[in-house]
Amino acid sequence: MDVVDETFLAVPPPVVKAAFADRGGWRRMWPDLTLEVYADRGDEGLRWTVRGALTGTMEVWLEPMLDGTLLHYFLRADMPGRPGPRDIRRELTRRQFAAKNIAFDLKAQLEDGRRPGCPPRTETVE
Repeated sequence: MDVVDETFLAVPPPVVKAAFADRGGWRRMWPDLTLEVYADRGDEGLRWTVRGALTGTMEVWLEPMLDGTLLHYFLRADMPGRPGPRDIRRELTRRQFAAKNIAFDLKAQLEDGRRPGCPPRTETVE
């Protein structure tokens, strides 16, 4: 399955990167996956190998855009066993919603009530 998502966050890439660099947050974001970083691209994002409920790779690419970051999310993975078409569609939909929820949660946390037209936050949130 391939899951692709894009969301604009009105904060600079280093702030978004800090949220994904926190290994403790991975379990919250992807509770059924075990992640191992195979490429730390600095402020451009991370790439992981994925094991657990799925096997494959995942990436967040952080593209500077306007006064913020375009968060690109990619998940390329297989389900274990021999899932049928209905199982694959159900899991794909679940992962698509989960990706968007992660992005919107980060948006709410990192933008922290930023009003339109105001400069973005440049420090990381702890």
